[in-house]
Amino acid sequence: MMNTSSARSSFSGTNKYLVALCAIIAIFSSSSNSSSSRTTCTHVTAFSISPFTSSVTGTMMMRRSPKSQPQPQPQLQLLRSNAQIVYASSDYLDGMETNWGDGDKNKGSGSDDGDGSGDSTSKGYLDNLKTKWEDTDADADSSKDYTKLIQNLLITASSTDRGQFASQEQKSKMEQIITELETSTSTSTSSGSIPNPTESPSIEGTWELLYSSTQLFRSSPFFMAGRAVCTTPEQAQQYDWFCDMHRAALAISEIGTVRQIISSTRITSEFEVHVGSVPFLSDFTPLKYSGGLPFTITGAIVSSADITPVNDGSAWEIFMDTVEIKGSNIPLLRRVLDDGLKLSSRELGSFLEENVEQYSNPKPVFETTYLDDMLRISRDQDGKVFVYGKMSDGTEPTSYKSVDADLGLLNLLEGLNDNFFKISI
Repeated sequence: MMNTSSARSSFSGTNKYLVALCAIIAIFSSSSNSSSSRTTCTHVTAFSISPFTSSVTGTMMMRRSPKSQPQPQPQLQLLRSNAQIVYASSDYLDGMETNWGDGDKNKGSGSDDGDGSGDSTSKGYLDNLKTKWEDTDADADSSKDYTKLIQNLLITASSTDRGQFASQEQKSKMEQIITELETSTSTSTSSGSIPNPTESPSIEGTWELLYSSTQLFRSSPFFMAGRAVCTTPEQAQQYDWFCDMHRAALAISEIGTVRQIISSTRITSEFEVHVGSVPFLSDFTPLKYSGGLPFTITGAIVSSADITPVNDGSAWEIFMDTVEIKGSNIPLLRRVLDDGLKLSSRELGSFLEENVEQYSNPKPVFETTYLDDMLRISRDQDGKVFVYGKMSDGTEPTSYKSVDADLGLLNLLEGLNDNFFKISI
């Protein structure tokens, strides 16, 4: 049943056509509700029509129910939206086709005179509406699948500390999720994946590492360049082992934020580290406590490189430049580092090229296999995966000038005062 609450006059010829369609729906709805079965579609069907100077508001709901039961009357608006029509059920369109199909055979194409006959009731028109609904329904299902994939990815990444403590089963699960997302870039647009990602402005900005299938520090261009020096599978395996041992030797350290700042021509990797300091061992003190004092060495290993899009915009060629330490909280050393102490690996590579036979400056390829406005998936030359989340569009490296070079002593004293002494300063 359909109740019209308002209708503006002075319709154009196009508006009469649309009103005729509404009238036919009302007639069909009324006849269907009065039939012996009293059974129609159980979904609300919504229309959005755009007469340029008018709007129509009404209600319509059809469902299986006893005749004596009052019919619910949800709001249904016919709004201006460039003649776009949104359908809540293709089953309803099937019903329209069944009831109108035979009549259309006799009416032919007819004329648009406002009586509901003509093209508005043609089978071809209904087929077109059903196609629109089916496409919309398929897009909605695809969007749900994409959302579920992202949720599973983020949950696993978080629970395993970016993959550092992931079991083999969890790594296999993540590889499956990531592969599905990578595949969607060429088969679907519902996920918002961007083609030719390394040439897209969307890839520029500040990205934090959410998950890695290998050691987190291997997202640095410095370690990618080190891998690119290896020329045989045996050497690559040895390099993997070295990286694993490197992390094991630094197990006392805690890895903080790992990020990449990307501009159109340059990538900067920031790898923040926290290390416990000042051991307090029982061998050197009468106290039996064998831990350490709450002082922490902090700093960020920052490596920078030039990037050039290759492989039709699906990857970068990386040319390593410099490595430096920023934001160190070690007194005296901080001043030396801030004065510009850094390793120029490009100059070192050029020196080796001139003096070592068959050596050339490494230029690893870093592939981006998935990109949208918030998520990026990249792989190194061995296929090891790195998943990043976009924090901002900023392309300037982090400034660590606000970090105090005091080993965290000031924060410790502030905590003691706030919790015990409570001296106002």
